[in-house]
Amino acid sequence: MSTIVYTRTDEAPLLATYSLKPILEAFAGAAGIEVQTRDISLAGRILAQFPERLTDEQRQDDALAELGELATTPEANIIKLPNISASVPQLKAAIAELRSQGFDLPDYPESPQTDEDKDVRARYDKVKGSAVNPVLREGNSDRRAPDAVKNYARSRPHSMGAWSADSRTRVATMGERDFASNEQSVVLDQADTLTIRHVAADGTTTVLKDGLAVEAGEVVDATFMDVAALRSFLAEQVEAAAAEDILFSLHLKATMMKVSDPIIFGHAVETFFADVFERYGAQLASAGLSANDGLGGILSGLDQVEGAEEIRAAIEARLAELPRLSMVNSDKGITNLHIPSDVIVDASMPAMIRNGGKLWGPQGEEDDTVAVIPDSSYAGIYQAVIEDCKAHGAYDPTTMGSVPNVGLMAKKAEEYGSHDKTFEMTAAGTVQVVDSSGTVLMEHEVAEGDIWRACQTKDEPIRDWVKLAVTRARATGDPAVFWLDENRAHDANLIAKVTAYLKDHDTDGLDLQIMSPVDAATFSVQRIREGKNTISVTGNVLRDYNTDLFPILELGTSAKMLSVVPLMNGGGLFETGAGGSAPKHVQQLQSENYLRWDSLGEFLAIAESLRHLADREGNARAAVLGDALDKATERVLTEDRSPARRLGQIDNRGSHFYLALYWAQALAEQTEDTELAERFGPVAEELAAKEQQIAQELLDVQGKEVDLGGYYHPDEEKTFAAMRPSATFNAVIDALRE
Repeated sequence: MSTIVYTRTDEAPLLATYSLKPILEAFAGAAGIEVQTRDISLAGRILAQFPERLTDEQRQDDALAELGELATTPEANIIKLPNISASVPQLKAAIAELRSQGFDLPDYPESPQTDEDKDVRARYDKVKGSAVNPVLREGNSDRRAPDAVKNYARSRPHSMGAWSADSRTRVATMGERDFASNEQSVVLDQADTLTIRHVAADGTTTVLKDGLAVEAGEVVDATFMDVAALRSFLAEQVEAAAAEDILFSLHLKATMMKVSDPIIFGHAVETFFADVFERYGAQLASAGLSANDGLGGILSGLDQVEGAEEIRAAIEARLAELPRLSMVNSDKGITNLHIPSDVIVDASMPAMIRNGGKLWGPQGEEDDTVAVIPDSSYAGIYQAVIEDCKAHGAYDPTTMGSVPNVGLMAKKAEEYGSHDKTFEMTAAGTVQVVDSSGTVLMEHEVAEGDIWRACQTKDEPIRDWVKLAVTRARATGDPAVFWLDENRAHDANLIAKVTAYLKDHDTDGLDLQIMSPVDAATFSVQRIREGKNTISVTGNVLRDYNTDLFPILELGTSAKMLSVVPLMNGGGLFETGAGGSAPKHVQQLQSENYLRWDSLGEFLAIAESLRHLADREGNARAAVLGDALDKATERVLTEDRSPARRLGQIDNRGSHFYLALYWAQALAEQTEDTELAERFGPVAEELAAKEQQIAQELLDVQGKEVDLGGYYHPDEEKTFAAMRPSATFNAVIDALRE
């Protein structure tokens, strides 16, 4: 029997799974396909770390490790939904919820001292940040907007904010003494084991990491951020925003860069509230309140601090001064500096650009902003797009071209694999990367508090990345641009490899170029204004950034992207878009029983997964199912059956019903497989006949509060009941499943 593994993740995608997966099981079963589930949710990952503390009924297998092994096999066929990349506040909240449900979990140790606390912290650290993607992504990324989605966006364009030539919105970045400017990079001639060590001024040597295995041809980078320069830069931007009376906004990715970016976020909080920390910093620290957790973490813990009201008043007084902070939610007073995971650069910057360069201020007002992206590695791409919009106005979704992406991400490539090699310096000295013979490969002079990191990019993924770029360029006829800067150490090494590996392929007639990220961004936006497509071939971080930036401008959302990961050993990983896990959608369901999450990404991924099974295992019926699903998905779009945004209209569950109806009809009408047509003909007729009844049952539940029994770890029975509220529809699907 063929197998599809469907991941159980978090928040809105998890809720949608309770409704969609039974439909998938019912249809896939007709082709002899078993749909299995693996729990890689934040709660599931936490529980898997502490089996010895749980009862037999509570224990949970390490599904992520299991899927990581599966991803290296030819048999892999995994549909991966968005999951929480946990910040420390999210991790703590999930732990608290699980403890309230009777799971004997330890507290998260902020400053572990004992061996037991260090062990607990190490286990929790395995769950923090982007713990999932690096494990599953044993291949490089192919992300693009399917024709049906692009055509829909052109015929029903999303709103775009107007740009003014005199907009004061700009990107502020360091440009010196940061990760980009301090970077060193080497290519290993042979396999080896490296050591990262800190050598103090008195010669004391501390091993930061040993046993770092590297392969022949691997690219290894090292760099650091000068924290004194960072704080000076942040203070300058606070002053500049105040002088110009525009909003101050910080844009990081504390979820993926789970060691470095929370620290940078903390420096921004301390800099913006410099007077508060100067007067009360010692009291806050003694209470265990860290700026790295954001202003929200400090405010929520103030009741445990002596003089809490005085500190709270000082914070409020600072917020009343210039510059104004941009807001995540002005109605609730949630600022840009409240929670590290609230403002994610790859989503927040495109949203600002789409909105005419405007963010929201404390009174709900829209205004220009200084968008602070401290490290200059990729900040320039956003400035390039802003300059293009100032010169030419907003983009037109009805005519603009597309920027699909081929992304280097396999085997934890580049910065997103740096978590275990990132360190906050506890003393001044020199950080060195040495090989097994003791030769120093790279070294940096650092000061106390500096953030140092190393990252790796293996040769095999680079070769596969180049191959995938050539494949996509050949398939589409579009130019493919490698976004690499010859003046950056890492990129210079990649340029040499790309140039060499392109010779292994037939590139006649293909337009393949290498440009710096800023030049590539400028080139791409010029072409999209002309309605032309340009493939961006990027490293791991730019893969993430570009697959939000361009889809948000083109389609209004990144959740509608098709995301395929051809695994290097022959399997397939099918990701359901780049739309995040949508916590606000969960909150709306809980308060109004309305889920506006759009499962379009899941629909697209399922169809690709079915076609992969057909190609890999010769399951012809799976191909028929996949093609019929694509037709159903296009009808969901063209007939406006996607979730709306307000009560009284269909939500996520309604879109699933219409997908099932259209899927059954497409199968009944196709002529390739008469047995499938005969099987689904009656299903299509019954669903069509009961359409109004089912639609009404789905609408009738709206407007009421819903108890899911948990946020990070919802109750199964309660959540199934909430997400499958139509008894009529359930009866048809369950009969088909049986």
